[in-house]
Amino acid sequence: MREIVHVQAGQCGNQIGSKFWEVISDEHGIDPEGSYNGDSDLQLERINVYYNEATSQKYVPRAILLDLEPGTMDSVRSGSLGHLFRPDNFIFALCTGASKFLILAWQFPHYQDMLL
Repeated sequence: MREIVHVQAGQCGNQIGSKFWEVISDEHGIDPEGSYNGDSDLQLERINVYYNEATSQKYVPRAILLDLEPGTMDSVRSGSLGHLFRPDNFIFALCTGASKFLILAWQFPHYQDMLL
């Protein structure tokens, strides 16, 4: 069986990714708490492609959510599907615009002459 690991990064990626999980959860009969509430065995047939089955018949998305600031992660967590994701799947750093600039300048030294 195939398994998909979904990686969503940045504000746009996390907003689109949240909508993706909303649609996939609806298609497979998964409620916002991760429980199966579907009405067809076909919904469960390939559910392991997108979800891991956790304890007590809960399904957790196989997803990694990345961003350089916690604001986007907070909006995903407080959204309708916030309880669906595992807390350790959220990866973020406390970065402001200036520190993002410095990170990029450090990672790409061939641009340092142009930036300074």
